[in-house]
Amino acid sequence: MKSLLLPMPGNEPLADALAALDAGEAGRVCWRRFPDGEGLLRIEADVGGRAVDIICTLADPDPKLVPLLFAAMTARELGATRVRLVAPYLAYMRQDIRFQPGEAVSARLFARILSDHFDALVTIDPHLHRIHCLSEVYGIPATVLGAAPLLGAWVAAHVPDAILIGPDSESAQWVSAVAAHAGVPHAVLEKTRHGDHAVDIALEGLPPMAGRTPVLVDDIISSGGTMLTLAAGLERLGHGKPACLAVHALFPEAVADRLRAATCHLVATDSVPHPCARMSVAPLIAAHLKQEAQT
Repeated sequence: MKSLLLPMPGNEPLADALAALDAGEAGRVCWRRFPDGEGLLRIEADVGGRAVDIICTLADPDPKLVPLLFAAMTARELGATRVRLVAPYLAYMRQDIRFQPGEAVSARLFARILSDHFDALVTIDPHLHRIHCLSEVYGIPATVLGAAPLLGAWVAAHVPDAILIGPDSESAQWVSAVAAHAGVPHAVLEKTRHGDHAVDIALEGLPPMAGRTPVLVDDIISSGGTMLTLAAGLERLGHGKPACLAVHALFPEAVADRLRAATCHLVATDSVPHPCARMSVAPLIAAHLKQEAQT
């Protein structure tokens, strides 16, 4: 029997795309909010005896967490044989150490919460830095899928003369993988962060770029400060407007407007629903779910 795909509100298009690719059978989850702010969840499918995949990308995670946990717990109470989380974007990976006294190490706490309520996790390119593998913090099987083939194919089709540029050492893993799939060169720069929005990027490390179109690549764009600083620096050096690619687009529309003005292309996957999403992660996830179902 196919797994039952239960999308949390807002994730229905991905669940329907997965079902169309024969990766499961799509159901529905209803979340109703009462005037006092509490919510009521209802699973609109028979989960008894079924393996369940709850689909929920975790951008803006705080308001999503209670409904998500209610869905997992309810599915289990109603007889689901397995409850797995499919979260194309996995939140709370950046705060992986205690930077200041008294701070929560959010990455570990969030991992503990999800591990207590799900049997397994599937995600795409989580922001791994000091945590090198999800198994270091998650107590359940956690599968990481890579979006590099999607980004590489986009670059090869739209910017064949590209040179890929990562803004810092954290981006190196994604930039090198995308460059390999696109068959183009790449470079990684050094960044100094002064806050949530202010950064300095050393451009001295740029290789010769004559005849190449710079393509900025990172796993996450949220405030846009890094990409805007890098784009401005490249334009000052006479390299023109770069393209800008991300796996996960977390930035608001106001930032998107500034990025569009500073770049020739602004593209991301649809791991997070976003106006700049041009690459579907559904085939990537569907291939994994179907492979897992056969084992």
